[in-house]
Amino acid sequence: MATFAGVFTNTVFGIILTYTYMALWHERPQLGEYDVAQALAFVWIGQSVHMTVMLMGGGFEDQLIERIRTGDIAIDLYRPADLQMWWLAAEVGRAAFHLLGRGLVPMLAGALLFDLALPASPGRWLAFLVALAFGVVVSFAIRYLVALAAFWLLDGSGVTRFASLVAMFFSGMMLPLNVFPGALGDVARVLPWSTMMQVPADVLLGRHQGADLLATYGFQAAWAVLLLAAGRLLQGVATRRVVVQGG
Repeated sequence: MATFAGVFTNTVFGIILTYTYMALWHERPQLGEYDVAQALAFVWIGQSVHMTVMLMGGGFEDQLIERIRTGDIAIDLYRPADLQMWWLAAEVGRAAFHLLGRGLVPMLAGALLFDLALPASPGRWLAFLVALAFGVVVSFAIRYLVALAAFWLLDGSGVTRFASLVAMFFSGMMLPLNVFPGALGDVARVLPWSTMMQVPADVLLGRHQGADLLATYGFQAAWAVLLLAAGRLLQGVATRRVVVQGG
């Protein structure tokens, strides 16, 4: 039922945002170097994948924070499985479910209701899925770092909410990063959050092709490796703590 409700919500918000973007692009044609059809496609890409990359939080990090708070994390650390890879495996499965369960119907609804600049080439869709997979890993890596902060904080809800707001703004979910002015736009496009939605959307819209597409994958992979390594380092520091809250 939650999935059905989510599909309905994403579709409704997609329609609302579509008319907002239509009004904006009517006043500023080619804003962010998008035409109207590309801008509208961007809206529906966002509504289709934001749960896949979990931009609004509320995923595994809440469970991990609670296990740290209660001390149950000690049990997890004794298991014959790497803690970070355990949660990453679960996150990949969750992302795949949401891509199919909450992504397909909103995209189809948007394509039926509006003129979207969606590609007919299967290769472009495959390239998009690869970029989206990198975005899922980067999203996980950031949220894993956020969850580990619970080893030092009495309550992790504040930092998770703040992280969600940052992700929403700097991923392009609220507005394409291409329309951000000056230095703000330049900085936003090189931050890791851009790999979650802006980059996959631009790949699907054909803005990265050939050698540029490979460089884009390299950019995403670099952030994924860096953030996963940071998570591994912080995990090592955190699990050496003598006292775990609640346990």
